[in-house]
Amino acid sequence: MSNIFWLVPIASVIALSFAWYFYRQVRRESEGTDIMKKIAQYVREGAMAYLRQQYKVVLVFFIILTVVFSILAYGFNLQNPWVPFAFLTGGLFSGIAGYLGMKTATMASARTANAARKSLDAGLRIAFRSGAVMGLVVVGLGLLDISVWYIVLNYFYPSANDTHNMMIITTTMLTFGMGASAQALFARVGGGIFTKAADVGADLVGKVEAGIPEDDPRNPATIADNVGDNVGDVAGMGADLYESYAGSILATAALGAAAFIDNSAMQTKAVLAPMLIAATGIILSIIGIFIVKTKEGASQRELMKSLERGINLSSVLIVIASFALLYMLEIQNWPGIWASLVIGLLVGIVIGKATEYFTSEAYAPTQKIAQNAETGPATVIISGLGIGMVSTVIPVLAVSLGIILSYLSATAGDISNMSMGLYGIGIAAVGMLSTLGITLATDAYGPIADNAGGNAEMSELGPEVRKRTDALDSLGNTTAATGKGFAIGSAALTALALLASYIEELKIGIHRLMETSGKYLFPNGFQITDSADLNKLGLNDFMNYFQVHLMNPVVLIGVFIGAMMAFLFTGLTMNAVGRAAGKMVDEVRRQFREIKGILTGEAEPDYARCVAISTKSAQLEMVVPSILAILVPIVVGLIFGVAGSIGLLVGGLSSGFVLAVFMSNSGGAWDNAKKYIEAGHKGGKGSDAHKATVIGDTVGDPFKDTSGPSLNILIKLMSMVTIVMSGVTVAISLF
Repeated sequence: MSNIFWLVPIASVIALSFAWYFYRQVRRESEGTDIMKKIAQYVREGAMAYLRQQYKVVLVFFIILTVVFSILAYGFNLQNPWVPFAFLTGGLFSGIAGYLGMKTATMASARTANAARKSLDAGLRIAFRSGAVMGLVVVGLGLLDISVWYIVLNYFYPSANDTHNMMIITTTMLTFGMGASAQALFARVGGGIFTKAADVGADLVGKVEAGIPEDDPRNPATIADNVGDNVGDVAGMGADLYESYAGSILATAALGAAAFIDNSAMQTKAVLAPMLIAATGIILSIIGIFIVKTKEGASQRELMKSLERGINLSSVLIVIASFALLYMLEIQNWPGIWASLVIGLLVGIVIGKATEYFTSEAYAPTQKIAQNAETGPATVIISGLGIGMVSTVIPVLAVSLGIILSYLSATAGDISNMSMGLYGIGIAAVGMLSTLGITLATDAYGPIADNAGGNAEMSELGPEVRKRTDALDSLGNTTAATGKGFAIGSAALTALALLASYIEELKIGIHRLMETSGKYLFPNGFQITDSADLNKLGLNDFMNYFQVHLMNPVVLIGVFIGAMMAFLFTGLTMNAVGRAAGKMVDEVRRQFREIKGILTGEAEPDYARCVAISTKSAQLEMVVPSILAILVPIVVGLIFGVAGSIGLLVGGLSSGFVLAVFMSNSGGAWDNAKKYIEAGHKGGKGSDAHKATVIGDTVGDPFKDTSGPSLNILIKLMSMVTIVMSGVTVAISLF
């Protein structure tokens, strides 16, 4: 094993060490007054109770799938025997990342509010350092999981001078992404349903009907709303980006192994490159985290620049460091590979900037929605939908341009070298996520700041404190929207790399079937007797043999089903939020009606009842969409074979990506239009325009926090399921 590989586990340990350092640093801060501590405890208990219940449901699901994979691997030899274990570790590490991030977030909200009593910078520092725990835990655990599997599989399949063994190692490691994807989908869907049921109930009854402020302690749903911010936007986002991060590295490693199948030394370098780039990105993210600070009275743009300063520094440093790293590795056409990485990084920045423009209250699109609020809720909804649709243009063009430029860069202009081109696209995905440690910190910062504002409101802190927490909260809305756009963009590149990796997994499946049956599986002129002959076949050979082209109706059927899946999944999750929110609205109205003295402050609402309603609804409603995301790729593979499966992934990727951008940006724009009016524009809080934007925000809540961000997990999970089930699919296609 190459000595340079050990930089990868070392970097993962450094990330986890700094996460622990930031956690201890934040924990030493004061939570403030007794009432602030009491409110924070309510939120902590509710979040942990929900997560425990969710993990029980997920555990049952994982046990069932592990049994199925074990039967396929050990009973029918249709999968690598390591797949059941890889699946479990992927889910376990993803769950741990979400849990640790949420534990930190629920600990930090009151401390952020208390720090805001001193200064804006103190509040920003605590919220951001708490978000950094989430970012560093995700990248640290992700690389640790990859490192351990690489060491274990190298022991059982020595890859020195054996290119076929390296293919087995990389494709087997890729399958643990399915466990991470499955866990992420449950976390995102369940958490999204929980938080939006509470948020919609709190807004519609509290703000619109009762006319009380957001996060008012008299609102029974306000604790559930704050709990939901943590289980959806922290635990859910952490699990989401964990699987994107690991998936991009592993898919690229598998493509690198395939690109240099005839050169063992170069193959090892190509496999290690994405791991080493990610390891370098961890160190540079930590440097960026330390320079984030601001001044008192900073505007929204100044606050955003404070966060961008850290991100931009990390990005510039990774460009320089990756150049030196690839130069030292001496991979074939390393300047082109480096250019692909830079292109991926630039695509991520463009998507982030575009998302900021279309969702931040500092820019025209969101202000236009606020202006339309003066004519009522209908025009708010119409303008928000329109802006969301228009906002898809830049991310789609950016990703498309990134794909072709990274492909051409990696091939040095030789477009026929498809393996190298696909490796370049994978490297672009790794580049986009290389500084995830700090970019995820800016995202996890959002719900922490939101909860801090809620704590300040419920604790009746002074107007100056509330002004500071409102500034942090409004910035958090933009960073959360930017983070979702970033996650969706990275999902598109990762899913494309996974699609290419599917062919490599098919090769391994065919080799396994050849060993079992002794049959010649390619009668159309291909002389295949062993793995060496099989590895000589290129991607075009497989495409031709399995008839993967647009004139094959099976491919088109797969494309239509994949496109339909994005809308079906969205409809199911939107309706789930609607049903859960309806129950919450009824409960809040009941408490206002039956518990005398709530609105006068003489009686305390039954917060626990609202938390219980959101928990039960989320656990019930998340099951069907999640199971469909796993069953549909399996059924398509069984009925339509390889050609249908590839069509499914293409359709799901194209429609899911565009729909996710549209929904996330519409929701973010509606939310910040409300914040814009609450800041004193267009009549301010309590005006008719404000009530209209509250309606828009409640429509946008499941757009941006449930269905939209869940779609990027859907397209990757369908890819992962297809890859894991490739042995079964190819057996049906060939026999």
